[in-house]
Amino acid sequence: QQIAVEPQPLPNRHEKFVWPWMGVLVNVPTEWKDGRQVGESGNRLKGELSQFCPLKVIPLWNFRGHTGNAIVEFAKNWNGFRNALAFEKYFEAGGCGRRDWKQNQNQGSKLCGWVARAEDYNFPGLIGDHLRKNADLKTIDDLENEGTRKNNKLVANLANQIEVKNKYLQELELRYNETTLSLEKMMGQREQRLQAYNEEIRKMQQLARRHSEKIIDENQNLRSELESKMSELNARSKELDDLAAKSSHDKSNLEQEKQKNAIKSNHLKLATAEQQRADEDVVKLVRDQKREKVAALNKILELEQQLEAKQTLELEIQQLKGKLEVMKHMPGHEDSVSKDKINELSEELQDKMDELDAMESLNQTLVIKESKSNTEMQEARKELENGLLNLSGGRAHIGIKRMGELDLKAVSNALGQKLSKEDAEVTAAILCSKWEAEIRNPEWHPFRAVMVDGKEMYDRVAYR
Repeated sequence: QQIAVEPQPLPNRHEKFVWPWMGVLVNVPTEWKDGRQVGESGNRLKGELSQFCPLKVIPLWNFRGHTGNAIVEFAKNWNGFRNALAFEKYFEAGGCGRRDWKQNQNQGSKLCGWVARAEDYNFPGLIGDHLRKNADLKTIDDLENEGTRKNNKLVANLANQIEVKNKYLQELELRYNETTLSLEKMMGQREQRLQAYNEEIRKMQQLARRHSEKIIDENQNLRSELESKMSELNARSKELDDLAAKSSHDKSNLEQEKQKNAIKSNHLKLATAEQQRADEDVVKLVRDQKREKVAALNKILELEQQLEAKQTLELEIQQLKGKLEVMKHMPGHEDSVSKDKINELSEELQDKMDELDAMESLNQTLVIKESKSNTEMQEARKELENGLLNLSGGRAHIGIKRMGELDLKAVSNALGQKLSKEDAEVTAAILCSKWEAEIRNPEWHPFRAVMVDGKEMYDRVAYR
């Protein structure tokens, strides 16, 4: 609150005033009571002078009690100075200023007051002691220069803080942009790897499907060939029966040929049954491989989803860190709303960090699984490609060979050195069937123990 006063000449700029601005109040009414002088309290005096906006009124006391003097404190700014001058002008207008008090100290019950200056500051007594203890002497120029220096220093400090914060915000923005670009690049590379991986899977599936189809087709051709031979043998047997009925001259030869045909027929039936089992094994193998492939793809897809969730979480954490740093360096970040927002961002960031730690172990599993899967796919693809390239042109015999299975062709070639071709084939089929049955028997052993001259010897009994 400012008091409207009449215009007055400006004080001498070199005149020394008490700083902070203070006024001197004298002739405060007192009375003798209970063995001491008592007078109005500081709060009551402040209320009486409220039109001048005093900060505080301090009565001065000594060993006798209230001295009738008081110090009035005003605000430490130019408004306080104007109120102090208005305070002084008010008492001067009523004939109760400094000059009036010096000329006639018998003012009755009227208060006198003025602005404290160097004269009051250096005056001996309670007033001077209080002023020297709680204030200094300064001119208007001193205060203006000091205010200018403080303002300049404040402006410089603020400008420096603004520059530092702007530089830090630029660094934050640069780091944020770099992080965003890095994450975008990482997500792009991940998408490319995923596309390449899917393309590799598609190629392997096509290659495996073609390979399986070729195996099934060739097994079907073999089955058709076996059926054709069976039909030929049946026709030959029927023809032999007809010939036997017409002529008994070559009956013995016909019986031998019929026996040979029967043996061949039995072996063809065995071959047909073996071919059927091979076809069933191939179909089962293809189904098992398909089921395992689907399970592996589902597991890899699950791990890929976990990796994507982890990368998304890392992106959210980086964005939250950037927002939190910006909030901390924004002007006015100390108000309650900003503090609540910063606390909320901090809690959210901590939750994201905990979630990221929980997913870290899953990410390690994903990296190992992805590397292993890529290696296995490359090896499987090369193996399939080599297998297809090694297939001979035209019809090739494709089937399943069990470990320990005998080579019928090799046995037939060995017997062909002593027997005719047809007899060698029949005898080889009979021997191979017998040997395979013995090999499958876990109780059979190719050696037997015999005693020779009191010593245990082993004699080979196989293949006899």
